[in-house]
Amino acid sequence: MAPRLRPLLRIGAALLMAGLLTACETAAPVSVPVPPARPEPAAPVVAAPSPASAAMRARLARVQATLLARGLMRSDGGGPDTPFNERQLAENFIQIALYDEYVLRGGGFVAQTTPSRLRRWEQPVRMAVEFGPAVPEAQRTTDRASLRAYAAQLSRASGHPISMTSGASANYHVLILNEDERRGYGARLAQLVPGIDPVSIATILDLPESTFCVVFAFSSGPSPAYTRAVAVIRAEHPDRMRLSCIHEEVAQGLGLANDSPSARPSIFNDDEEFALLTRHDELLLKMLYDKRLRPGMTPAEARPIVETMAYELIGGES
Repeated sequence: MAPRLRPLLRIGAALLMAGLLTACETAAPVSVPVPPARPEPAAPVVAAPSPASAAMRARLARVQATLLARGLMRSDGGGPDTPFNERQLAENFIQIALYDEYVLRGGGFVAQTTPSRLRRWEQPVRMAVEFGPAVPEAQRTTDRASLRAYAAQLSRASGHPISMTSGASANYHVLILNEDERRGYGARLAQLVPGIDPVSIATILDLPESTFCVVFAFSSGPSPAYTRAVAVIRAEHPDRMRLSCIHEEVAQGLGLANDSPSARPSIFNDDEEFALLTRHDELLLKMLYDKRLRPGMTPAEARPIVETMAYELIGGES
């Protein structure tokens, strides 16, 4: 497999549970030999965060507090204060779905918006979540539920089959790892994406502190159809920021690869005004997976179709 990389960047104390089974014993009748007493099970091991992980957790908590204090990271999906018309919707789709945010240059990825071709999944998307061993069980439960609900929302919005699964059938992996776990995940990444290139692995292992989360979507050779994706979410994120990362990265890995400063209300905008997928963004997904568009289309080829779809969706409202 020769994967084609689509890099999509954004910008604790935890329990390491020992899998021990405890048993409750009752007194045995006198006539029956009493089995030897069992040793007490070991207490769960508390994994102290490394200085790097603890510092990241504190930093991200401050970032979330600042954003919320400024009225950002909204979860209302937009409203009367964020109107948009069919022309804006069409232009936002062109900029977000048909341009790339990063280019590969000199052995690394450089921020540069460039025209691209339409990319999306043609096969069903089967997502699985994988946690680092230090991620607390309560956080795992919350994140699993969030991803399950979000997969259903994305499937409804796009009309494309998207579901949660586990094991070898997954083709879209969401990794929730702390700073130390992520840096040691190279071998596992090679298992999840056979043929993944060293630059992609290095980019994930050495994720800059300023990058909140990242997603990589891969296609086989020159094909514009995605076949695998890996999203990496910092486990140190507080709840709202972690859910925000899940929403943006998972959606971008479906083919909405770019951000646009004019997109509003949208999570595909680096201003962080919205934390969760909006109605505007659901319309972008609906357009992306409309059969009138084909993977590989250029912006010029897609534009007249996109403008027609945008008018059909909201032309009568504007």
